[in-house]
Amino acid sequence: MKHSLLLYILIVSSLFFSSSAIQSAEKKLQKINLRPYGKILPVSEIEDIPYIVIREKRENQSFFGHSKIIHDYEANTIKDDKIVIDHATGLVWHQSGSFKNISWKRAKNWVAELNEKGYAGFSDWRLPTLEEALSLLESGEKNDNQFIDPVFDKTQSSIWTCDSNVSNASLSLDRAWSVNFNYGLISRNNIMTERKKVRPVRISSSN
Repeated sequence: MKHSLLLYILIVSSLFFSSSAIQSAEKKLQKINLRPYGKILPVSEIEDIPYIVIREKRENQSFFGHSKIIHDYEANTIKDDKIVIDHATGLVWHQSGSFKNISWKRAKNWVAELNEKGYAGFSDWRLPTLEEALSLLESGEKNDNQFIDPVFDKTQSSIWTCDSNVSNASLSLDRAWSVNFNYGLISRNNIMTERKKVRPVRISSSN
């Protein structure tokens, strides 16, 4: 009787751990899909962005926050061009990006020029959406004083996204969202007067 009971317990335990291991493996293989296209993004939708935590709201309609995504980064070099693959999201990032602060319009041209050169053999680089840029924000300082993984270059401390916004005063499309890795800050900026850097992204062809 004791032997039968022990055998039963061993079988049940084995099934339980096998099931847990399979579920864990499936979870690991499941990619997180983030919005890949730009849009006019109102302030009211910021808190609805998936996979982020908003720690604090500011009066000037900016936010402190971080990503909840557990990344699986892989640094790679293709034709002397450095990239970072995030297997968790299926995104491929330029490891660095622009070294100068530039306007939003110039940022788009910068990416177009990058595509003409075929950086890392690809010509489908673009400005990230706010969702994609936010996915890089860590909950604490990891890259010296920056809220981003050390696999990335530190020069691009604040980057443009392709998501725009409307100014309350003029009701014109004169704002774009940016992410600042020095402070873990999400803010909207005047596209005519303000300058940010660029960290281009593309979707992995194996995604």
